[in-house]
Amino acid sequence: MNSEDNYNNNTNKVALVLEGGAMRGLYTAGVLDVFMENNIKADTIIGVSAGALFGINYKSKQTGRALRYNLKYAHDRRYMGLYSLITTGDVMNKDFCFNKLVYELDPFDIETYNKSKVEFYAVVTNVESGKAEYIEIKDGGKDLEYLRASGSMPFVSNLVEINGNKYLDGAVSDPIPLKRALDMGYGKIIVIQTRHADFTKTKSWLPFGLVYKKYPEFVKTANKAHLNYNKTLDLIREYENKGKIIVLRPSEKIKMQRVEKNLNKLQAIYDVGVKDCNNNLSKIKEYINTN
Repeated sequence: MNSEDNYNNNTNKVALVLEGGAMRGLYTAGVLDVFMENNIKADTIIGVSAGALFGINYKSKQTGRALRYNLKYAHDRRYMGLYSLITTGDVMNKDFCFNKLVYELDPFDIETYNKSKVEFYAVVTNVESGKAEYIEIKDGGKDLEYLRASGSMPFVSNLVEINGNKYLDGAVSDPIPLKRALDMGYGKIIVIQTRHADFTKTKSWLPFGLVYKKYPEFVKTANKAHLNYNKTLDLIREYENKGKIIVLRPSEKIKMQRVEKNLNKLQAIYDVGVKDCNNNLSKIKEYINTN
């Protein structure tokens, strides 16, 4: 059964598909904050990389949290950046991001997360198989390693080993998991992209084959990532043009680094997310509420 055949199953259920994109993910955070403020409810979320890391705040009902801690700690060398990469091998500092930040500095509401009926999936790439895995994050505390794996970018992150499996960034294998949502039978899908409408991905010339030569399947997947991404864009446009899905994507181009530390840019991409969502709020509500 293909995605089109599955489409009419569970027609009243809503899935959110959240692209990654490192700090461009604050666009998604802005959209989701507007969702929370307007009681826009989803049954399932499938998040990739930053989409997963920021998207969990929707399920824990913590409006503004993603923007708040990114603005506050952008220039803190303990958070993420070159210092963390040199001292730990991870551009995103494990102890700071998944311990101090979660439990002390800007606590993640694990209790509310765990009580929520929303299903939340993080996409990870298994480096041995080169394939995407869709891990349900049932416990916001115990399952944090899968979230870390989902956002562990190649070349600037150590492999994340969980239960004998080795993982890296889910965006390598499934950057925008619309097909997964279709295959799960969701009839109402909202895709939140972090790239503008005319973006297409070009082939990466990073040395995957040299750095990850022990994992040939991962190298194959990584070297074809641009083709997979652009094929997914075609699928998104197809379903969007048919009126079967809603797509939110940045209406303004804001050039950002992967590890962006310019506070004005971080605020700006978040604000675009808020603006774009508010401008489409009536359409989103109508889409969700139409049987």
